[in-house]
Order: sequence, then C-alpha cells, then structure tokens
Amino acid sequence: MSTSEIFLIAMLIIFTLPYLVWRLGRTEYFAPLVVVQIVTGIVLGPGVLGAVFPQYYKFVFNAPVIQSLNAIAQWAVMLFVFIAGIELDLRKAWEHRRESGITAGLALGVPLLLGSAAAIGMLMFPGWMGAKAQTWQFVLGIGMSCAVTALPILILFMEKLQILRQPIGQRILRYASLDDIAIWGVLALILMDWERVGKQLAFLAVFAVASMLFRRLMRRIPQSDRWYLALVWLAACGLGADWSGLHYMVGAFIAGAVMDSEWFDQPQLDSLRHHVLLVVMPVFFLSTGLRTNWDVGGAAVFVAAGVLLVASVGGKLIGTLLAGRILRWQPGEGLLIGWLLQTKALIMIIFANVLLDKALITNEAFTALLLMAVASTMLTVPVVAPRLQRMKEIVFRTK
Repeated sequence: MSTSEIFLIAMLIIFTLPYLVWRLGRTEYFAPLVVVQIVTGIVLGPGVLGAVFPQYYKFVFNAPVIQSLNAIAQWAVMLFVFIAGIELDLRKAWEHRRESGITAGLALGVPLLLGSAAAIGMLMFPGWMGAKAQTWQFVLGIGMSCAVTALPILILFMEKLQILRQPIGQRILRYASLDDIAIWGVLALILMDWERVGKQLAFLAVFAVASMLFRRLMRRIPQSDRWYLALVWLAACGLGADWSGLHYMVGAFIAGAVMDSEWFDQPQLDSLRHHVLLVVMPVFFLSTGLRTNWDVGGAAVFVAAGVLLVASVGGKLIGTLLAGRILRWQPGEGLLIGWLLQTKALIMIIFANVLLDKALITNEAFTALLLMAVASTMLTVPVVAPRLQRMKEIVFRTK
C-alpha cells in the first residue's frame, strides 16, 4: 500500500476508535472525548498495542506516516496554545489582585514543592532524567508538571457543570490564568540555554518591539483581516522561539498572550477552539501516545504516576485550603476550587512534550506524567458535581 493509503488508515483509527469508546461507553461524565482520545493514543502506542501486535504497529505507524502525523500535531498544538494565550484575561485578576495572588500562588506553589520532592525521589532510580537535563531542570520540570492547571479543559468542565458564567467560575478562571502565565514563564526558564543565551535574548528583544508594532497594526485593520494576520504572527513567533532554543510552543503562547481577545468576535474564537479540538488535536493526542514507553517496567511507571498524582492533587487541595483559611472562605469552598484547579490534561501534556523534546525527561518519565494527567482529569467531574449540589450558595459568591 502507498504511504497516502496507510496515512489515511491511521487517520481513520484516530477519529473512529475514540469516538466509539466515548459514545458507546457513555464515558462523558468521568472522561470527556478529549480524555478518551488521550487514552486511546496511549493504547495505540508502542507500549501497549504495539507490544502486543508489533506487526500492526510497524505497518500503520511507519516512519513516513509518523512524520506526517507529527507535522499535523505540531501545527495543531501551536494553534491550541496560541488560542489559550489570546484568552488570558489578566485585568480581572488585577482588579482582585490580593485574592487572586494568594490563591493562585498557593495553588501553584504547594504542588510545585510536592512535585519537586517527588522528582528528587525519582532521581534515586535510573531511567527518569533525560540525557540533556541538569538536575535542577528535571526537578523543576516535574514539579511544575504537578502544578499545571489545564485552562482550556477547565473551561470545558465548568461549561459542563454550568458554572463557567457564574461568579465562582469567573474567580477560578482568574486563578488559573495567573498560574498559566507562571507555568510558561517557568518553562522558558527551564529551556534557557546558556550556550545560546545571546540568541534567546535577541529573540525576546525583537519580540518585545515586534509585538508593540503588531498590536498597533491589529487595532487598525478590519476584523476580517485580523484572523489571517494572527496566523502569520503565530508562525513567525513559533519560528523565532524555536530558532533561539526556547521551543516553538513557548513562541505560540507568547504570540497569543500579547493579543487582546476583544480584537475577535468571541463566538468565533470559541468556535475556532472547538474546531481545533475536533479537527486536528486528535492527531496530537495520538502522536503523544506514540511517545510512551515502559522500559523501566510497567509497575515502576505506574508507581511513579501514582506518586505524582498524590503530589499534584494533594498539593492543589492543600494550597486552596490554605488560601481559603487566609481569605476566610466558606467551609468546603477551598476543596471545591482545588478539585477544579487540579485538572491536568492538555496543557500538562503539552508541557511534558516540550520537556521530552528537549531530552530533559525520558519516555518513561513522560509516560508517568501522561498517566497522572489522565487520572487527575478523570477525577474532576465525579468529585466536583456532587459537591456543587450541596454548595449552591457558593456558586453565586463574587469573592
């Protein structure tokens, strides 16, 4: 068969199998389609189905097909991160800066410390730290992976729970937005290459000037032209960041972060995010699954994932409980917010992909992080939904 035919077989599997599992299995309550797609990518990868049926794996996911899938996945994730950057709204966070700063700081800092402690424990065993990593990069990378909140998935969950437009939903968005900024800032720090620091500083300097000129231009052109120019800007920033050694996903995020969501029609922006998730992100999930590995032993990977899950979820809950005590929230409010903020899938997977690309973690560590992200995300709705039913008065509080 030709490469084109095998590629289409791969695409048929990517879009058919997760949908059937999601729809026929009725998993929406605990695992929305996006989570099923991530899990399917793991199952289709070399560590599971590839190990059981190696001939299938070699036939469908041969080198030319994987190269084509990776190219689609790269553009898909750039678009997704770009949209996440556009949707950041820090003005509300500034209006409520004391509350937002305390909550976001503790919700990020506590799981970061616990995750870093877990990473130090992982260093006692071989097979987890990447070939190009320094110890501090590995520890900080794993720690920040435990601290990540997946803002786009959080939005989907809050829509499902019907609290996105309620006061508590808007508060949680403020906390998650501040953490999102910190996450990408830490990633840029981890990726700083002191041998190429001149290139990286040059890129950041050019980006600062170019973004000011770009913002002026965007304000003056018709809205219909802004979408096209935004894509040009995305590609240019991704190229510049990757050239300097910061990774194209850092470039994609900062490209979106310097833009104002008001420049675009909000329903169109929501529709674009939805269609990126529908049309191209499943390819990214599959390509992510193809990178999983169990060479240190399946039991060891699951143990590491379990430890990271405890650090991640426990850290978020401890952080928001501390914030609730300082800010005098109602009983149970800190736990409710903590369970929502511990949602991991997508952004943490993107974060971990960057660490793997830069050889800061191994495929085995990546697999443990991926399992942790899936588990934490699947816990969210089943835990939060009954709590919301018992705590309806909290939903309408503004502070």
